Amino acid sequence: MNNLILKEIMIDESQKQLFKNALILSMATILISLLEGIASVYFGYKDETLTLFGFGIDSLIEMVSGLGVYFMIKRIISSPTNERSKYEITSLKITGFGFYILIAGLTVGIIVNLYNGYQPKTTFAGVIISLISIVLMLILIKRKLFVGNKLKCAPIISDANCTRVCVYMSVIVLIASSLYEFFGIKYVDILGALGIIYFSFKEGREAFEKAKGIETCNCDEDHK
Repeated sequence: MNNLILKEIMIDESQKQLFKNALILSMATILISLLEGIASVYFGYKDETLTLFGFGIDSLIEMVSGLGVYFMIKRIISSPTNERSKYEITSLKITGFGFYILIAGLTVGIIVNLYNGYQPKTTFAGVIISLISIVLMLILIKRKLFVGNKLKCAPIISDANCTRVCVYMSVIVLIASSLYEFFGIKYVDILGALGIIYFSFKEGREAFEKAKGIETCNCDEDHK
């Protein structure tokens, strides 16, 4: 009997540590998105590259989404059975609107650049930023999936999949930036911006869908 009680306590402590790890990963995602967003917007504007600028705005929107995930994990830790807080729902809605505004802005930018024949001054910053982003995001995905699968927690696994989309966007930035910087291929920056628009639309739609529903997490069953 004592061994059974001890085992239950050990399981609870193990899960508690996993939730703390999830919280740390969430905060790391927010910080990385913020720094990535600031750097990308600055160099995207300075070098007149739509792909990098759009990627930067996307990263800042992802930071808002990350705040929602942070509040979600805090809520699960305190009481897994509670419904989502207003902070989670609000951040999802802001995220959805942010992506759609980004789509509109990039579309206008593409039209203007095509009409005036604008080309980026350089896309070297895009190569560096995207490479760093890919490495960091792949590490985050691996850790989030590990924690999510250990806890059998769907929202944390879903967050890892959302981070995977960030990797796809980083790859788009890397390809577009490399092709222009090293081969001087015209209009590849616009094609990269179109790729950002595609994934932004998917993420915006998903954010609104999540805001309407309630994600389930069966980790509370093991957490009792």
